[in-house]
Amino acid sequence: MADFRFSSNIFGVASREAFAETCRRAEAYGYDAVFAADHLGVASPFPALVAAAQATERLRVGTLVLNVGFWNPALLARDVATTDVLTAGRLEVGLGAGHMKWEHDEAGIGWEPFGDRADRLEDTVAELARLFAADGYAQQAPLREAFGMPVLRPVQRVGFGGSGPPLIVGGMGDRVLRIAGRTADVVSIAGLFQVPRQPPGTMRLATAAEADERVRYARACAGERADAVEWHALAQAVVVTDDRRATAEAMVQRYGPDATTTVDDVLETPFAFVGTVDEMVAQVLRNRERYGFTHYTVHAPYMDAFGPVVERLRAAAT
Repeated sequence: MADFRFSSNIFGVASREAFAETCRRAEAYGYDAVFAADHLGVASPFPALVAAAQATERLRVGTLVLNVGFWNPALLARDVATTDVLTAGRLEVGLGAGHMKWEHDEAGIGWEPFGDRADRLEDTVAELARLFAADGYAQQAPLREAFGMPVLRPVQRVGFGGSGPPLIVGGMGDRVLRIAGRTADVVSIAGLFQVPRQPPGTMRLATAAEADERVRYARACAGERADAVEWHALAQAVVVTDDRRATAEAMVQRYGPDATTTVDDVLETPFAFVGTVDEMVAQVLRNRERYGFTHYTVHAPYMDAFGPVVERLRAAAT
């Protein structure tokens, strides 16, 4: 079984100094990576990742995940390659189909049916692989020859068929998990389901049984690759408490907008950590055995709460 990896995502950037200090604190806890989301109203992913790498010694950086509807593949390839170069090969590229209609509306980008968004995701993976493998643009050959201008390409040759940084594909639906199983180095199980008959982006927490099923499905899609893939989960909540049940009762309304999520669902799901540090450590170990999850990302507000869990597991591994 693979060693654990832990990461935290970025919610906001109040100042350069505060952001750098947060990244250094994550590194001190033993986190392996800092990830940027791709939403309106939060930091632009790639500049934030370059800043995070500059502020730290070893943290990897990545996107979790880019909304492919926002990106032209040629321009995205340029940003990915530039960021991989400027971070000295510490970048991981996470891609997703997108699920927030209001963001597309605000950005003036047409909202597509899910099937079309999944097609765009699959096409983007293939086009990035082609661009990363290419020997630059033929139109720039005279500049390269005259001025020694280097071809802009990623430092890493790991993901995208061995032509770019490691690829993360995340989601919960069949189509996205099929794409992830076929192409991704890291398969991310997001832990949230769209609530039927509710506006896009109205989500509920996945249950333990649903996590079992989604992992089985994704592993079947990965086929012979399944044991080489890193299995990743996005933790939706981390709450340190001596009273797990009372805390879960208070969480039900927040993470169960379809009115079917129960207290036991919150306590049993692999996508929420509720309890003491010892209980969370035990849950991480149980989840590895049950689901195969060896990489967890926690949302930025929970980075400090989960930090002692990371420290404890790191100490146990030495």
